[in-house]
Amino acid sequence: MSAQPKTYVRFSLPRRIEHIVLLTTFIILAATGLPQKYPNSPISVFVVKMLGGIENLYSIHHITTVIVMLSIMYHILTIGYHVFVLRSKWSMMLFPQDIKDGLQALLYNIGFAKTAPRMGRFTFEEKFEYWAFVWGYSVMAVTGFIMWNPITSTMYIPGEFVPAAKAAHGGEALLAVLAIIIWHMYHVRIKRTNNAMFTGTQTEEEMLHEHPLELEEIKAGTADLRPDPATLRKRQMVFYPIAAFMTILMLIGAYGYITIEDTSLKTIPPISGAIESSIQTPQP
Repeated sequence: MSAQPKTYVRFSLPRRIEHIVLLTTFIILAATGLPQKYPNSPISVFVVKMLGGIENLYSIHHITTVIVMLSIMYHILTIGYHVFVLRSKWSMMLFPQDIKDGLQALLYNIGFAKTAPRMGRFTFEEKFEYWAFVWGYSVMAVTGFIMWNPITSTMYIPGEFVPAAKAAHGGEALLAVLAIIIWHMYHVRIKRTNNAMFTGTQTEEEMLHEHPLELEEIKAGTADLRPDPATLRKRQMVFYPIAAFMTILMLIGAYGYITIEDTSLKTIPPISGAIESSIQTPQP
């Protein structure tokens, strides 16, 4: 009977839940957003009918947007806790070494380098994808606000920005879907099967192949070091009030985002019956 391969924890349960929420909301937003960009497509017509009409599609899209807002707030607070309280490494930040790793990976894939780059907790592909997500959702948030609140927006920006925001919102949505299908799915399903975001662990062989520098830190006992209890409590006493204040500000901002006006939430009901013209033709 063969022994089970040794595994290492890559992602905690909260991180995995974040990923599942992001995955689910992304699919829902794409499924309810693209039919608005391509309304004449047979698939779009089918989706609208299946959801019971365009109003339901709008409502699902907006409710999912609110869930994404809340999950991003949680992610920001989590980053703050890890950086300020735990003093974790900024392992998702881009550094010049990532550019070097990317170039070496390219040369290795085309046969001009003898070895592949040795990377740490996050590879350059994962970092680029993460920051593409940050950029994409930032664009979607700004353009979404303009579309959700066009009257309020045009009090501060020219009216031409509303159709421009609609075009940018739809274009970024299409780009995000293609990036997930082509880039992300290739790296986690075709190039190699990576279930770490669901299982939370990777085998030693997978770590040696994908994250050898992190594996070395784990074995050396220098990875994910935690402060002593006294220092931890001291930092928490500072962080928690700041986090509470930031949470209140973000919730107020989110509330204003979705309630400042209801222009995009309601459509004009269809007019039943014929409208008689009150215009009288003057008689000589």
